[in-house]
Amino acid sequence: MQPSAPEFLDVDGVRIAVRHQSGKAPGVVWLGGYKSDMLGTKAEALANWASGSGHAFLRHDYSGHGESGGDFADGTISTWLSQSLAVFRRFTEGKQILVGSSMGAWIALRMVQELRKAGEDRIAGLVLLAPAPDFTAELIEPALTDGQRRDLIEKGFFAEPSDYSDQPYIYTRALIEDGRYNLVMTGPIDTHCPVHIIQGLADPDVPHAHALKLVSQLPADDVTLSLVPEGDHRLSRPQDLDLLVRAVEALIERAA
Repeated sequence: MQPSAPEFLDVDGVRIAVRHQSGKAPGVVWLGGYKSDMLGTKAEALANWASGSGHAFLRHDYSGHGESGGDFADGTISTWLSQSLAVFRRFTEGKQILVGSSMGAWIALRMVQELRKAGEDRIAGLVLLAPAPDFTAELIEPALTDGQRRDLIEKGFFAEPSDYSDQPYIYTRALIEDGRYNLVMTGPIDTHCPVHIIQGLADPDVPHAHALKLVSQLPADDVTLSLVPEGDHRLSRPQDLDLLVRAVEALIERAA
C-alpha cells in the first residue's frame, strides 16, 4: 500500500516531514535511527498494526533524513531531539508509548527527561530496539582511528562505509561534541514508566553489552529485556516485527 503524503511542520526554519494516524490513546510514537527514515520496515509494520487496532500512530523524519528538509551534516542529537519534541507536542494527546530504534532510543530517553522537566507526564512506556544511547561517546569515540581523528580536526567530519546504503555514514565533529551534552548513561536513569528493550545478539553495530549496561542503569523502573539470538541491528525479520508489536501491545495493556 502506497503511504499517504506527509504533512510538514516548520521547526526552527526546517520543514519536518510527519505522518500521523489519529486514533485512541495510548498512541504510539516512532523514533527512527541514524540515517534511517519513517518508511522503513519496522515503522510500516507499526503503522499497519495501528490501522488495525485503532490506536494513534505518529512518525517523522529528522532533518536531513527521508522527506524532511535540512542538511544531514548539520544534524546533532540536540537538533533532532528538539524536532522530535516539537512533533510530539503538536500531534499527540494523552498518554503515549515511545518506540525508539538505535539512535531513536537515545532520542526517546532524552525526550522523557525533557518532558518531565517541563511537567509533561505523558509517556506510558518505552520500547527500545537495538538501543544506542550515548553512541557517540560509548561506541564511536573509543574506536576512532588516527585517520578519523585527523579528519575530524581538519575536515570537521569523517566518512565510513554503510552496510545499509550506497552512501557512506558521515559523523561530524559537531555531532560528537553535542553528544557529550546529551549523555544519559552517566548514572541511574529514571523513566517513570515500564521499558521493554529488544536486542539482537548478532548485531554488528551495537553490541548487546551496551543493552545490558542500559538495563543496569534503569534500577527504578520495570524493565523487560528480550535478547534475540540471531537478531541483527535491523531487527526487521517477520519474527522480530512480531516481537515488536507484542511488546507495544503489552505496554498499551498496562497503560489502559
